[in-house]
Order: sequence, then structure tokens, then C-alpha cells
Amino acid sequence: MSAGGPHIPVLINAILKECAPIAGVWLDGTFGAGGYTRALLEAGAEQVIAVDRDPLAFELAGAWAAAYGDRIVMQQGVFSKLDDYGRGLDGVVLDLGVSSMQLDQAERGFSFMQDGPLDMRMSQDGPSAADIVNAADESVLADILFQYGEERASRRIARAIITARPIITTLELVGIIEKCLPRPKPGQSHPATRSFQALRIAVNNEYDELYQGLMAAERALKPGGQLAVVTFHSVEDRMVKRFLTARGGRQANANRYAPEVETAPAQFELRTRKAIGPDKDELAANPRSRSAKLRVAVRTDAAPGTIDAKSIGMPQVRGAI
Repeated sequence: MSAGGPHIPVLINAILKECAPIAGVWLDGTFGAGGYTRALLEAGAEQVIAVDRDPLAFELAGAWAAAYGDRIVMQQGVFSKLDDYGRGLDGVVLDLGVSSMQLDQAERGFSFMQDGPLDMRMSQDGPSAADIVNAADESVLADILFQYGEERASRRIARAIITARPIITTLELVGIIEKCLPRPKPGQSHPATRSFQALRIAVNNEYDELYQGLMAAERALKPGGQLAVVTFHSVEDRMVKRFLTARGGRQANANRYAPEVETAPAQFELRTRKAIGPDKDELAANPRSRSAKLRVAVRTDAAPGTIDAKSIGMPQVRGAI
């Protein structure tokens, strides 16, 4: 998520600092408005493979990307398959979530602040949010809202959605959600925030993309290659943290009081134990970066492997979406 505007890549200074010196071939798995790609190229990357599932991202980049010539390789696709687009990489950066470019376009249906069709498809194909809202069983809808959005009123909202069907536009859905929840106090998030997040994640299969993408990065990075992941909410960060903990030679464990179990070999070395957040200057310039967390790890020479999705805390929705 390029929070705060397409020209402000979140935590980019922290990425450049932690991964210095920037060199060789990098893969930007969430190209968006191109902020990370440009920063990597300016910092010394020889080439960046720019991946995005949204074809509009590359259309909008055409005006400036040509100046870099073959130093940018544009690849429409999903970052869960990033090892199909490059191997022996010096670095991979993933900036998770929806971009401001998408939020700002009412017709894409991502924003609960603007009226538009209930769409939310990053790739602009496949089932939309309207398809899920109008076809999913009540129990599945409630599970999506709870598991993907951590919405505590998920059952109440799902019941209201079923009663109000068909629902066509974003503001129709917002109105339904607002009636289910108390009016927010000053400083609290909009009542529709969690539900819209949950539907967006379901439409774009974002948690499985992250799970598959982390394993793909493990396969694609060369020894010494660096993985930098920026997350924007607790579920994503938990998945990345547990993945890197397990791949760093320690068993990921949901019980923090249980003893750490040494495992070998380690596929990654953690650059820092704790996630890095925005500093006061970035917060002042870009308030929407406040929830961002960066985790960086370095690939070892151990063979890549697999890891169970449940072991890294990937939410599971019961039933067909």
C-alpha cells in the first residue's frame, strides 16, 4: 500500500538503509505507482523486475519508465509466482495492500469514502466484491469479515447484508455497515474500514498470495539476497514475522511462552529482531504510514523448502467464497 499518495513510498528510506548497498537485480513484487522501483534504481540497482497484477499500473508508468530503458522489466502477474519472473535475485521488496492509485479511483470500488461499483479487483478480472456480497452464504460472509478484517460485529453485519441484497455500490454497503455499528468517536476509524479490508483481501486472495509469495522469494533469492516486506495490519505482520522466525532457524510458535526450538538449516538470517516503523519525519509527512511495519531478512545458502500456512497464522475461511 503506497499509503498517503503514489509519490510517497512508505518506509523507503528505512529499506534503503537496512539493505545498503543496493546493487544487482531486484524484484519489486508490488509495483503500484513505481515508487520503490525508482528508489531502488536511483540507489544503485542495475535492474528491477517490476511486478503488478493491475495492468493500469504499467499504463500509468509508461511516461517515466522509458527513461530507465531495460533497467526496468515490467511483468504483469502476481508476486506469489515471483520466482517465475526471476531467479538468483539480489533483493525482493513487497509493499502489501491496496495502493492510493486504486483507492483514488471511485470506479475501482476499493474506497468506502467514494461511491462506485462494488468491485475491488486488483487484476480487473475474476469475481468481484459484489459477487461475494450477493452470493456467499451468511456464515461464509461472517467468517470473511471476522477472519480477514478482524471485525467483531461480523455476524451482525453479515445478517444485515443478506437482508439488504442485492447490493451494487460501495456506499450502499457502507450504509448497511454504519447501521450495524455505533457512531465512531473522534480519532477512531470509519465503521466500514474492517469490512472493506476483509472483502478486498477475499477478492484478491491476499493472504494466500502473501504465503505463496514468501516461499517464492525464498526460492528466487540468491545467497546474500535480501527480502524486505512492508505490512500495514497485524495479520500480515504476524504471517511475515512467523515465516521469518521459522525460516531463521527457530520454530514459529503461536504460544510466546513456549520454549524456542532450534531447527536447521536456516533459510534466512533476520536483519532485525523487531519490525521497523516510520520515524517522526515520515509520520509528519505521511500520516497514513503510521501502521506500516518493515521486516528485512537475508537469504542463506540453505536449500529452499515449504512451510505450512497454518503455522504462520494465515487466517482460514470455512466454506466456499
